[in-house]
Amino acid sequence: MEKRRFGRTGHMSTVAILGAAAFGNVDQATVDRAMEQAIAAGVNHIDIAPSYGEAEKRVAPWMVRERRRFFLGCKTVERTAQGAAAELRGSLERLHVDRFDLYQFHAVTTIEELDKVTAPGGALEAVVQARAEGLTRFMGITGHGLQAPRVFVEALRRMDLDTVLFAMNYALYANETYRSDCEALLALCRARDVGVMVLKAIARGPWGEQPHAYETWYEPFDTPETIRAAVDFCLSQPITGLCTAGDTRLLPLILQACERFRPLSEAEQAELIASAAELTPLFT
Repeated sequence: MEKRRFGRTGHMSTVAILGAAAFGNVDQATVDRAMEQAIAAGVNHIDIAPSYGEAEKRVAPWMVRERRRFFLGCKTVERTAQGAAAELRGSLERLHVDRFDLYQFHAVTTIEELDKVTAPGGALEAVVQARAEGLTRFMGITGHGLQAPRVFVEALRRMDLDTVLFAMNYALYANETYRSDCEALLALCRARDVGVMVLKAIARGPWGEQPHAYETWYEPFDTPETIRAAVDFCLSQPITGLCTAGDTRLLPLILQACERFRPLSEAEQAELIASAAELTPLFT
């Protein structure tokens, strides 16, 4: 599987980043199979959070054995320094590790949320202190929604962030404003040497009223052909990699698509974006 430099962290991350959100609601045996699949594919980067149900507990046995194999990124939804410091240390304990490679401000989707992180006594203070103590090497930000790219541009103005994580897929790029905001953020990340991860790469759209066939909160593409097209689109952008989806049943198809990645021409990308007219927007 292709590896790409994760910005100023210098880590050569696989283009598939293991999204541990898929581990929140499944048993240990299911997680063990997924971890084995990821390792067999050469995946060397994990994204996890305490808000992902039982994920930290399920991944902990693998960290005891395989910590050196993985670049490990975790997150906090706490907005105060005290809350973020406690959440960080709790994650270290549950995962049986002594440090993270990356610690991120999670689900920062509005300027108001960013204000809380960067205010006096905010979470930023805790993560800067954790970095000074060697509890994390790098600092990042994550978020969903249509405002996230613009919020992250402002976040990069306020903080010396090493990484960003936001939603990208060809259906979202059909929204011209969102695409323009993403391109502005990506240009800034290139200039600052900030690592870029994306999520929701294989999102087809919201579930709406239909039954949920997967654990993902969105309806995913779920055939080899549609997943391959979605992955090829995202990896044709100037990003490091994409987080795998929130259901372990989709993992083999995503890993296979990442292993077989083929860069798309501008015409092929435009064709995919045009096809999104048939899809319901994920965010409104």
